[in-house]
Amino acid sequence: MPSNLILNVNCKAARGIVAAISTFLADRGCNIVDSWQFDDLDTSKFFTRISFISEEGVTLSALEEEFAPIVEKFGMEAKIRDGASRMKVLLMVSRFGHCLNDLLYRWKIGALPIDIVGVVSNHFEYQKVVVNHDIPFHHIKVTKENKRQAEAQIMAVVEQTGTELIVLARYMQILSDEMCQTMSGRIINIHHSFLPSFKGANPYKQAYERGVKLIGATAHYVTADLDEGPIIEQDTARITHAQSADDYVSIGRDVESQVLARAIHAHIHHRTFLNGNRTIVFPASPGSYASERMG
Repeated sequence: MPSNLILNVNCKAARGIVAAISTFLADRGCNIVDSWQFDDLDTSKFFTRISFISEEGVTLSALEEEFAPIVEKFGMEAKIRDGASRMKVLLMVSRFGHCLNDLLYRWKIGALPIDIVGVVSNHFEYQKVVVNHDIPFHHIKVTKENKRQAEAQIMAVVEQTGTELIVLARYMQILSDEMCQTMSGRIINIHHSFLPSFKGANPYKQAYERGVKLIGATAHYVTADLDEGPIIEQDTARITHAQSADDYVSIGRDVESQVLARAIHAHIHHRTFLNGNRTIVFPASPGSYASERMG
């Protein structure tokens, strides 16, 4: 079967970029299966994601080498990837396990095509669950006194496993600026979203007491600014006066799990681009949409 490849490009917007790319692929026996593009008029930047099939057996390395002159001409940041390659993902969790359990289930049934290289936790609650999935479990205790050493241990796991993406599946420790910068664009976090915003302990209880009618969740890339990184995915659920504070928690956790899974799905399929403080997120390609919407 022909191999499915993915080309990601971002650069300064200019006339002829799409023509240059499509001509290049056609001349090398490649057939475009799926293509999305976006011109940001505010920043004059161009973004595109193209999924294509090499029908004449041209290799990925040959394509990259021959594409180099076009990259240089337009000043592109460009990458061609094997669409079948699975990204190595490290999950991190504290004491709330709904997102972790959801991701493990999606991974197990093939709805989230990733290689989970390990789970890091500052507690032991989910050790048995993780080990039962034949996934390495790393208990790394975090205190005010050992925070720097704990992060060094986490980064050692990242290096040893070849981790390409860290997912904070309700990991309740604040990462240092240094770690955020080292892993820039490669850490995804999930948190609740309320209008108005509630912080501190028991946010769902606060929302219940204020009669909030919409609760939701936000998945974003992690930056040094707490919970203010570029947003990848969001969703909401409507609440009525008849629902209890416990209902708020249950519904909120469901939304968090689904939003996080969709954000990861977008990242591992190379559908996201960082654009300053914003993200460009292209729709799912044919064949992957059903798995992304599961749940």
